[in-house]
Amino acid sequence: MPTNAETAVSNPARITGRIMSGLVIVFLLFDGAIKLVPWTVVTETMDRMGYGASEQLARSLGIITIVCTLLYSVPPTSILGAILLTGYLGGAIASHVRIGSPLFTHTLFGLYLGLMVWGGLYLRDANLRRLFPFRR
Repeated sequence: MPTNAETAVSNPARITGRIMSGLVIVFLLFDGAIKLVPWTVVTETMDRMGYGASEQLARSLGIITIVCTLLYSVPPTSILGAILLTGYLGGAIASHVRIGSPLFTHTLFGLYLGLMVWGGLYLRDANLRRLFPFRR
């Protein structure tokens, strides 16, 4: 069992984790909200990606995004939220691979966001650090 010294994190690291998580939360809540409306850019993008310009699908994805993000933002359910967001972002990556989107700007954006999800959570959640302790 790891000791407290192995799972302890400095205050600046914890603040960095909260900032990273906050940025992810704001971005994903905005992303979910524009799918609820849904703006024309949302349905046009979904159509280009091969899902059709369905407002109902856009709204469903918006609800899923918001629910997963809210789970991630609440400390007792943050790990569950991170797992669900990882699956959601993996689907986005797969969709971009399927249509041949640019690699570093579009396809890997979900990976970048996922790294921020887990990195921010790791820095702010002692339970996760105990579960996956990094050794020096």
